[in-house]
Amino acid sequence: MSLIRRRKQNETSRPTRSDPSSIDKEDDNKKKIPAKDQNAEEIALKKLRKWSCIDSCCWLIGSICVTWWFLLFLYNAIPASFNQYVTEAITGPVPDPPGVKLKKEGLTVKHPVVFVPGIVTGGLELWEGHQCAEGLFRKRLWGGTFGEVYKRPLCWVEHMSLDNETGLDPSGIRVRPVSGLVAADYFAPGYFVWAVLIANLARIGYEEKTMYMAAYDWRISFQNTEVRDQTLSRIKSNIELMVATNGGNKAVIIPHSMGVLYFLHFMKWVEAPAPMGGGGGPDWCAKHIKTVMNIGGPFFGVPKAVGGLFSAEAKDIAVIRATAPGFLDNDIFRLQTLQHVMRMTRTWDSTMSMIPKGGDTIWGGLDWSPEEGYTPSKRKQRNNDTQVANEDDSEVVASQRKHVNFGRIISFGKDIAEAPSSQIDMIDFRVSLSVLPYSRKTSDFIMVTGIPFFFSLDK
Repeated sequence: MSLIRRRKQNETSRPTRSDPSSIDKEDDNKKKIPAKDQNAEEIALKKLRKWSCIDSCCWLIGSICVTWWFLLFLYNAIPASFNQYVTEAITGPVPDPPGVKLKKEGLTVKHPVVFVPGIVTGGLELWEGHQCAEGLFRKRLWGGTFGEVYKRPLCWVEHMSLDNETGLDPSGIRVRPVSGLVAADYFAPGYFVWAVLIANLARIGYEEKTMYMAAYDWRISFQNTEVRDQTLSRIKSNIELMVATNGGNKAVIIPHSMGVLYFLHFMKWVEAPAPMGGGGGPDWCAKHIKTVMNIGGPFFGVPKAVGGLFSAEAKDIAVIRATAPGFLDNDIFRLQTLQHVMRMTRTWDSTMSMIPKGGDTIWGGLDWSPEEGYTPSKRKQRNNDTQVANEDDSEVVASQRKHVNFGRIISFGKDIAEAPSSQIDMIDFRVSLSVLPYSRKTSDFIMVTGIPFFFSLDK
């Protein structure tokens, strides 16, 4: 007990925080601390209280996660018909798709349907490639996301190009068309080609056995599709099978763009005698084809095919330049992008089938074209903001406006495009190659009716 009492006495003898004498001693001790140590302690406290970059990052990540989970919760909580409800509230009731309307009218499957895609709309996949294309087996080089254009652009150009002599794939490369309806339903995510038509036909009962996508390699010439892939023979056998399995009902063919020209070649090929033709006989088309419904068929060619061959700056390239000006001018291919595009597209034999045909009768000449002299209807004139209401004023404006020669399909140089034919010297560059160095500085290049010429102004 004495020991315990002694300890209690020692404990009670210690100064407490409330003891004034102990507080004075602590103040004296603080005064004895050097000023440098006090500053160091204050700096350390400020560092602890300061908001660091790591704290900001953690706070940002946490906010993103919370927001993401909240939006995910709302997405799962909202009913599936909410988007349709909002759309109908803004624009009114949404009309039924054509397939639903036809189904209500009682239409069902009768004639099998064959789709023939056009140029650049069909997907192409890799079956064999060089070492730079490792890991791309049966993956799309054309169509889809076009991701390989950005990952390995030079390798992509090498595999998409054809051999200049054979017109087929180079040695060690095999690029083949995608098979099935997925070959051309979508060109790129959000850019549909045949998907809407396929979906509406499916609503009235069509399926894989009554629909066929005649996919082909649109880069090579029409006859080479038969030589390399037997595509024409496959189209023939599939049409015969579909007609036989659908009660003898003939097929309806729906080609688009260059597919119109390709199917014209097929109809000539299938009735020609073997071995160059399909050997179907002169009445094969009459027995197996109900009708052909062309969509945007370039029967006389398109002028942009010429621009694509000479400078790769066709209408589509102009649209890309307007939407993304810096894309085609950057160094994604280490050199100018258009140079590699020209090198690749000039190996595609199919572009020659799109060259303008018909001569001056269809496309016009140096000083005239079929479009000249065409007067739009009064309704179109009222809708045109640039049209002058007064006829006299319009004649004055028309006389002051420079004459445009629509017959000159492609002209490199504004002076040549607007100059009268009397001021233009025409030189056939294929014959007069010796004149080319002389007229290089003063001449421009123009395309008339699909035939290239050099022109120089008399100055």
